[in-house]
Amino acid sequence: MAGKRERIAIRRIDNLAARQVTFSKRRRGLFKKAEELSILCDAEVGLVVFSATGKLFHFASTSMKQVIDRYDSHSKNLQKSEALSQLQSHIDDGTCSRLKEELAETSLKLRQMRGEELQRLSVQQLQELEKTLESGLGSVLKTKSQKILDEISGLERKRMELIEENSRLKEQVTHMARMETQLGVDSEIVYGEGQSSESVTNTSYPRPSTDTDDCSDTSLRLGLPFFSSK
Repeated sequence: MAGKRERIAIRRIDNLAARQVTFSKRRRGLFKKAEELSILCDAEVGLVVFSATGKLFHFASTSMKQVIDRYDSHSKNLQKSEALSQLQSHIDDGTCSRLKEELAETSLKLRQMRGEELQRLSVQQLQELEKTLESGLGSVLKTKSQKILDEISGLERKRMELIEENSRLKEQVTHMARMETQLGVDSEIVYGEGQSSESVTNTSYPRPSTDTDDCSDTSLRLGLPFFSSK
C-alpha cells in the first residue's frame, strides 16, 4: 500500500538545491499546462518566467513578439478607455453642478416673482422684475380673453344649431297634423263597408205609396173589413 503524498507548504524553499529542482519541475509543468490551454481552447498564450538567478524562460503559442504587441495594444486601449471614463465622469460632474446652479437660480427667480426674497434686490432689479410681471400678466390676460371669446363663439354656434333643429321639428309636427286632418275628412265621405248604391238611394229617397196602401188605410179608419184583391 503506497503511502500518502505529503503536501508541501506553499512558502519559500530554504534549501538552494531543492529550490532549483522544484523550480525546474514546476516550470516544465507550467509550460505544459500553457501549451495544453492554447491547443484545447484555441487561446493565444504567452508565458515569461525569470529564475532567482535572473535567467529567462518563456513560452508562446504563436510568437512572443506577437503576444507582447497584442498585450501592449490592449493595455493602450484599456488606458484610453479608463481616461475617457474619467473624462466622462468629470464632464458628468461638471454638468450636474451646472444644472444644480441653474435650478437654484431658477427657483430663486420663481420665488421672487411670487413676491418672496425681494430684500436682496436693488431698485433697478425690482423695476426689471416689475416689467417682467406686467408683460407676463398682459400675456395671461390676452390668452384668457381669447379663450373666453372662443367659448362664447362655440356656445353661439350650438345655440343656432338648436334653433335650426327646433324649427325642423316644428315643421315635422305641423306636417303630421295636416296629414291627420286630411285623413279624417276623407273618412267621413266614404260609404260604409258592404252598402250598395241602391240601398243608399232607397234610404235617401223613400218610395211613393200605392193605391192598395191608401185603401187599406181608409178601411181601417172606417172600421170596415179589408179584403185584399189578391
